[in-house]
Order: sequence, then structure tokens, then C-alpha cells
Amino acid sequence: MKLAIMQPYFFPYIGYWQLIHAVDTFILFDDVQYIRHGWVNRNRVLKHGGGWQYITVPLRKHSLNELIKNIYAHNEKDWKNKILRQLDHYSYGYKNKAPFYSETIDLLENIFSKIQGENLTAINETIVKEICRHLNMNTQILISSDQKFNYEYVQDAGEWALRITEQMNAQEYINPIAGAHIFDNGKFQLSKIKLSFLKSDDLNYAQGDGFEPSLSIVDVLMFNGQTGTKDLLGRYSIESV
Repeated sequence: MKLAIMQPYFFPYIGYWQLIHAVDTFILFDDVQYIRHGWVNRNRVLKHGGGWQYITVPLRKHSLNELIKNIYAHNEKDWKNKILRQLDHYSYGYKNKAPFYSETIDLLENIFSKIQGENLTAINETIVKEICRHLNMNTQILISSDQKFNYEYVQDAGEWALRITEQMNAQEYINPIAGAHIFDNGKFQLSKIKLSFLKSDDLNYAQGDGFEPSLSIVDVLMFNGQTGTKDLLGRYSIESV
């Protein structure tokens, strides 16, 4: 079994979905501290006048060291409709320029209708599973806090993945190549686990005027649609240590 682990991001960039595409099981890692200004409750789309803007889930108050699994959305702030209005902004251009605007808005409305409750992990789980379904990916999606993993022997950042992979009885762990520096391949070899890294190809696509890289999957879907986005999913290489 090939395994990957990432925090539960909110409508993440295309590389996140490539990682899901590359493995048999993908774990949403919510047993760690929520970090402000990360990607768990926000992501980026294009904005009026050029550049990008955030789409965001507002959060209820929480302690600074709260774990992701205990973070909750502030649903009274009607964040779903706010996001749809941001994307609908006529003068910006998704509605004018994105060839798959209607298809993508229909998908988002369907996803938002299936989100229940305020738990942020559950919100992102729904998003991930529904977009996987839309892109015909059959990867198993699990939540780390549901699995009750034992982290007793985790001594550094690179060992979270090692200990989870051991407990999942996976033969290979795949991580985005940008994080390669935190892993000790010797430790993986001792556990007879193959350590590999995913490297995305250059993924430029027609986006109107210019190109803003690494935006949310929402942007990718707006300009590439279901079929084009499925084609982008496979544009990566796996590098083994």
C-alpha cells in the first residue's frame, strides 16, 4: 500500500490532489496544532484587478495551541455564500473569462450543501471526498484522529509520517518533494518502508491575463474543467530515495 499524509487543507492547490492521485490511502492529519495563516481554513483564488485573494472559513475562538481536530467554523458568518459571491464577482472575471465557471459553481454548491456541522476537519473531509469523486479518484481518505494512532515514539517532525505508516502497514510513504529535508531515510529503511517524493511538473494553464501559480483547486477547475483537471492530476514524477 502507498500512503500519503497531509493536514486537512481547504480547497488546496493541484499538488495536493496529485498526491492523493499517487497513493492508495491518504490521511488527513488533524492530530497536530492548528497554525494561523496556514491552509487549513483558507486558500487563494484570483481577484478583481489582478493578483489573488483569500477564500476563508471564519473560525470560532480557540486557544493558541488547539489541535486541528478541535477547531470549529463560525457558520453564523455565512462563509459559504460569501465565497460564492467572491467567485461570482462580475467585474473580476471568473464569470466572464473562466470557461468552466458554471460547472465549477455547481460543484461548489453541491459540496456546500453536503457540509454538516462546524468541525473544520469534517468540512475539509467533505471537500476532499467530493472533489475526489468529481475527478474519479478512488483513493481511500482517512482522518488521523479517527484512527487513534500511537505517537509515543515520535521524536521529530519526520517521524509523524514514519509512525503512522508503520501502524497502517503501508509499504511506501510518498511526500511532496518540498518537504524532503525533514525525513531520515535510514529510519524508514529500518522499518522496511520505501520513502518517495512527488515532484509536480510545471503546471501552467490558460488563466486569462498572466498566470498566478499554486492557486486553489477552485481556480484549476474554473479554467480546466473536470476533464482538463483530471489530465493535470497525472503530471508529476515520483522520486525514490
